[in-house]
Amino acid sequence: MASSRTSERVKRFYEHATVTEGEHGFGVALDGRPVRTPAKFVLTVPTRALAEAIAAEWQAQGERVDPRALPLTRLASIARDLAATRRSAVVAEIVKYAGTDLVCYRAEEPRELRERQHATWQPLIDWTAGRFGAPLGVTSGVLPVPQPAPTLAAFVRAVEAYDTHRLAALHLATAALGSLVLALALIEGRLDAEAAFAAAQLDESFQIERWGEDPEQTKRRAGLREDVALAARFVALLAS
Repeated sequence: MASSRTSERVKRFYEHATVTEGEHGFGVALDGRPVRTPAKFVLTVPTRALAEAIAAEWQAQGERVDPRALPLTRLASIARDLAATRRSAVVAEIVKYAGTDLVCYRAEEPRELRERQHATWQPLIDWTAGRFGAPLGVTSGVLPVPQPAPTLAAFVRAVEAYDTHRLAALHLATAALGSLVLALALIEGRLDAEAAFAAAQLDESFQIERWGEDPEQTKRRAGLREDVALAARFVALLAS
């Protein structure tokens, strides 16, 4: 009955949000009526822990329901409405990042930035090569470096192996981080949310140290940090 996506706050229409269990997993009911996705599917998730966290989002709403305060609901809905129904397209969109992954592009100058990039990113490139059999080439400057076809194929296999809900989290993380390598490291627990965000923002943070940060930049970075944290929390709840 309830949808997690609406452009405006609506008056709260329920008293209690509770967890339900059925053949297809765990759901959330609002006074007995199931929460539904924007595509009108009944929202179900694989673990009770995630369902309880989603129920807590709805229970914590005030007199009016704020969609921005339902991030887990939103991501679970994306898993059902997008990752489950357009899986091949989602996989292709994610893997596309590997062709120009930001961790493969090092600054020519200044030396301090180049050294930071190498120290932060190279261990993750090495980890990706070992974990997924996907070695990546590295270059200096902004001109694209073609990645080997076997590497891109290995990334396809790695991404396809994720279940629907982890795929949705990976999709969110990849877009927020601008890097498939960093997103995989986050989803696999190689990096926590703050470390992944810091690695993705390394270049920008370096410039902020020197020139400061404007309000729009601060707002944009805060939004990206929230998305990364959401993906990490979602995956942690799937493992609970």
